[in-house]
Amino acid sequence: MTKRVRITEYLEIDLKTEQWCCQRCSTPLIGARENYKKGCIVAERPLQEVHPPLNKGQIYSFCPDPDYCRLIEFYCPNCGVMIENEYLPPGHPITHEIELDIDSLKLRYGATDDGNR
Repeated sequence: MTKRVRITEYLEIDLKTEQWCCQRCSTPLIGARENYKKGCIVAERPLQEVHPPLNKGQIYSFCPDPDYCRLIEFYCPNCGVMIENEYLPPGHPITHEIELDIDSLKLRYGATDDGNR
């Protein structure tokens, strides 16, 4: 029996296999001790597409300057749900914002290998 713990809206951890998984389709992404984003499809979106001017012909918009910002999106490789997105300066590495104590989670949810609980 697998024991899954929901971490974000579309991301969960399978404590038995120690894998990040898509919450929507249960596809394993990558080992839970790694950055889950490495197991996703990564896409960079044009900022002008995401932040168009509010009115036609309008020069001003709320679009960040693409020389200083980029939008990176992370998708499940199976079902295509967007798991996360982030705005980063050009050249900045992908962030690693979730790092969990897997061993403590396994103890808390009774998913240890020793069969206790």
